Amino acid sequence: MRDTAEVHGYESTSYGDGFAEIYDDWYADVTDVGATVQRMVAVAGIGGHVLELGVGTGRLAVPMVEAGLSVTGIDASTAMLAQLTLRDPSGRVTAIAGDMVDDLPDGPFDAALVAYNTLFNLLEDGAQQRCFNAVAGRLPVGGAFVVEAFVPNIENRSRSDVSVRSMTANRVVLSVSQHSPDRQEASGQFVELTEAGGVRLRPWMVRWATLGQLDAMAATAGFCVESRWSTMDCSPFTDDSTQHVTVYRLTG
Repeated sequence: MRDTAEVHGYESTSYGDGFAEIYDDWYADVTDVGATVQRMVAVAGIGGHVLELGVGTGRLAVPMVEAGLSVTGIDASTAMLAQLTLRDPSGRVTAIAGDMVDDLPDGPFDAALVAYNTLFNLLEDGAQQRCFNAVAGRLPVGGAFVVEAFVPNIENRSRSDVSVRSMTANRVVLSVSQHSPDRQEASGQFVELTEAGGVRLRPWMVRWATLGQLDAMAATAGFCVESRWSTMDCSPFTDDSTQHVTVYRLTG
């Protein structure tokens, strides 16, 4: 098994702890929340029970509850879950602090969701397969697992990048990243520099999988591909698509 703590000192809670306070500001428009809610209502059924992996600040979970779904969300970062509590002080979302492989609640759930590359936060060898297996164990036959992720460009070469994410009169945020296609990994830091002299590092790391690899993991866990789009609003998936939304159905 791979020790992720040896990779830049990165741990399972590093991303959430680094991004919790700014996540909703930086990533408010990263996906279509309304379309995601509609998709989950469609696959889970009106009033259905949904399990969200990597629930984070509740950016998707709270609107799903407001649409009539019953939502349980799990996240390894207590900092992220603290932001969820601020968004949902009455606790309409059932929040669980834990690993999205080993700590999933028993269920059963009508559908599960892992949004916006969150599956790729699982870095250890075999962890993504175990996640598919664990989700399958929480769904009935016919239950849906919705996976949203980028489509990796396997022809990219190893490289390092530095760019400016944002800049104001007293604040600059730099994006520093490394890409290792041979290991199917990418990692980086957002480096925030302020006029007052403060420096804040926000690390991230992903271990990506190709569509073929995801489909193979799903099949091993008993899922089949029901549908695949480029976006949650059902834009067609093509050879040029840079992201995908795949609905896997549990066949047994």
